[in-house]
Amino acid sequence: MTTAKITTGVAALTLAACTTVQPAGTTTLGANPALDGGSFSSGGGLTVAAELRESAGRVAVCGVWAQSERQSVLTKFKAARVVDTGSVAVNGETLVHGLGFMPEVAPMADYAGAQAACVRTEQAWSANMAQARVDINIARQVVERDVSQSGVMEVVFKPTGPGAGG
Repeated sequence: MTTAKITTGVAALTLAACTTVQPAGTTTLGANPALDGGSFSSGGGLTVAAELRESAGRVAVCGVWAQSERQSVLTKFKAARVVDTGSVAVNGETLVHGLGFMPEVAPMADYAGAQAACVRTEQAWSANMAQARVDINIARQVVERDVSQSGVMEVVFKPTGPGAGG
């Protein structure tokens, strides 16, 4: 296979894996948004709250995220990057990659009523989407790694469920 064919094949696979989303305004989260997140090995964690809405005949994903008020300085300014690596799926189909569109809010016990940002996906809306199971996924990842003469210090994000407290 030539280099041109390999490059074309990789580009085609990359485009096929992309989902186009468009901003779809803001909304107030309903009574039961899906919650997920995780914790940092250095303490503290993140919570993401998301739900689906109908927008111009398409599925919109709306949500917010929060980080613990007390956590390591090593993670405090990297939490948004961790959130941006996340995705939202419904019935096993990923609708949105990258949750950086969601605004950060203060940690709370109940995210119902939080002012959320939305993106419209390519997925057509159907009545059963209102009851669909929303899965929020943020993979395990190294957030900080420092190698020195005294050893290796590594801070890891682990998807352990809602972790911002509140």
